[in-house]
Amino acid sequence: MRIRAAILGGGSWGSTVASLVARNVPATIWARSAETVDEINAKHTNERYLPGARLTPALRATTSIEEAVRGADVVVMGVPSQAMRDTAREVGKHIRAWVPVISLSKGLELGTRLRMTQVIEQELPGHPAGVLSGPNLAREVMSGFAAASVIAMEDEVIVQELQAIFKTGMFRVYTNTDVVGCELGGALKNVMAIATGMGDGAGAGENTRSAVISRALNEITRLGVRMGGRPETFAGLAGIGDLIATCTSPQSRNRTVGFELGKGRQIADILAGMRQVAEGVKSAKTVLQLGEEYECEMPIATEVNGVVNDGRTVQDAFRGLLKRAAGAEADPG
Repeated sequence: MRIRAAILGGGSWGSTVASLVARNVPATIWARSAETVDEINAKHTNERYLPGARLTPALRATTSIEEAVRGADVVVMGVPSQAMRDTAREVGKHIRAWVPVISLSKGLELGTRLRMTQVIEQELPGHPAGVLSGPNLAREVMSGFAAASVIAMEDEVIVQELQAIFKTGMFRVYTNTDVVGCELGGALKNVMAIATGMGDGAGAGENTRSAVISRALNEITRLGVRMGGRPETFAGLAGIGDLIATCTSPQSRNRTVGFELGKGRQIADILAGMRQVAEGVKSAKTVLQLGEEYECEMPIATEVNGVVNDGRTVQDAFRGLLKRAAGAEADPG
């Protein structure tokens, strides 16, 4: 019997993953918008989020979570992090027992500070939870450019079975059992991408960009390891790979937020003009709270949070970083 997949979320990455999966197994995507669903079914496109791209014709779309989930052998959650709990709760009404659930979201839940697999485990107990993460810009993947990702689950047998439904000729998928590290790499880098974008928008130069990315990796790794991730994970696709892509690509929503801040625009105006969520804006304060909980200094995250949440300027942020004494390279700062 062939595996049947349900993908929840009709944004750019959810639609991209659904299109990839539909090349390998029967797949149904759920989206809130009836207009988007009709377009996917009739034209095999999603112009709102993936202009000019053609989705796999075999992909089916529905506005009913029940229809998408009830016969699925794997459920892929492509909704924003702050919608994960409510969506998982709805999925729980229809999902069959023991069906694996894979998160695509790179964020942390506000208030609880939980990773997405932790939210899934709370709402869907008994369902193996995992994450697909890596340097994956949706439009490039849909254009057929070579890319790679990591699927992480604690169960090595299940993760190897699921690996096959995501990979294609140009989209390589590796396995990992470090769920904590892979999730944190994806969530923490969004905050760092805002910092890199701020420097680019302010005209700080390539040396500055390289320095920020390098120090951001140090910051991410220190916190990630204290929270239970493995150091080597942060040196891989879900760590430095995703960090580089998100910090340097004009397609990155988080870098775009930072870039516009660097040009002097206000955060409220920037967010009002965006169609999709920039997870780093919501995660910045949560990342600082985690740093305090795990007694880990987070100088870059501190300055980003000051700009997006406390009214500080980009110039204030860079002055704050430069005032810090430079010690050993392995130290924070």
